[in-house]
Amino acid sequence: MSQVQGRTYANIFGLVERYINVKMLDRSRDHWFGDQVALEALVRFSDEELKHQELFRRVEALAASTMPPGYRLTADPNDVARFVLGKSTWAVLGLTSHIEIFTQVHYKKSIESDDNLSPLWKDVFFRHWQEESQHAILDELEWRREDAKLTDAERDTAVTELIELVGGVDGILQGQAQADAHYFMGAAERPFTAEERRAIEANVLKAYRWQYIVSGVQDGRFVGVLASLVTQPQLERISAALAPLM
Repeated sequence: MSQVQGRTYANIFGLVERYINVKMLDRSRDHWFGDQVALEALVRFSDEELKHQELFRRVEALAASTMPPGYRLTADPNDVARFVLGKSTWAVLGLTSHIEIFTQVHYKKSIESDDNLSPLWKDVFFRHWQEESQHAILDELEWRREDAKLTDAERDTAVTELIELVGGVDGILQGQAQADAHYFMGAAERPFTAEERRAIEANVLKAYRWQYIVSGVQDGRFVGVLASLVTQPQLERISAALAPLM
């Protein structure tokens, strides 16, 4: 199961980096004739996201060459990008900040200290962590810059859209968790009872929700930035929307 989860982990990052790359290229436009250091930072950010997508395509190819057939990524990267980029920039940057902060949490708390991981897989995510730690700083700078432009009404709408984006992420996780659970059970060397199958499906979804949503929300860095941008009632709205996933 850890191999299935690890394969999906690489694929999920490759998926979200499709939209992140487009958004950061778009953000660089604001700096074309202004702050050239900011422009360079965002262009490099975009270049690294393209590199990461290729990196994860190679990870998928290696996994596919040795694991049983039948694995599938349930979400299409372009469809996800179109959905995300249809929301306000404030909401998109909030989601991006959340994602790139939880990559830091995962590497430091899980990957770095685990000597049983594939050395190649571990090295991939060490390099990924190095660059994502810089991206998280740029995310916050751009998020705060965007926030300064908004009226109170626009920010309230953006909060609603951020909640919708988290719901979209959960929809992706529900589909992928079910597909991964079925792939695992189909490849296993013994059959499972109906009760066992339900338990496997439920626990994979629970694990994926923690990994891709809860771990970032529980990190003090993300919540600190979010709380500094929104009102207490808005923060409570976000917390209420997240409660069923926690």
